[in-house]
Amino acid sequence: MGKVKLLLDVIRDLRSLADSLQAVADAVADNGAAEAELTTTKESEKAGKTGKGVAKNTAKKDVKPAAKQEEKPLTLEEVRAVLAEKSRSGHTEEVRELLAKHGADKLSEIDPAEYAALLAEAEVL
Repeated sequence: MGKVKLLLDVIRDLRSLADSLQAVADAVADNGAAEAELTTTKESEKAGKTGKGVAKNTAKKDVKPAAKQEEKPLTLEEVRAVLAEKSRSGHTEEVRELLAKHGADKLSEIDPAEYAALLAEAEVL
């Protein structure tokens, strides 16, 4: 029976590792998108400094969609990234307790409507 428990622990650790790797991949992808947006914004600002009125209007339009993107609902990957970071910083048991509090053994079982509340509680850790 000891070997079975050991195998279950290994499986749990592998799943945790997979979650962490997913969080890293998401962070890298988000960073690439942010850099591309920053480059586009800088190019628009440079064009605006040359005195072209059309370029100034374009720069203003680029800012508005970014504000709308912040209002989008949280995704599983975003929540996973935050919880994985908390887990790596020594709060693994607390993360598990939060998941259990929201009625799940793993993050993918949690209702997306509860992601904001879960993140708010995780930030306290």
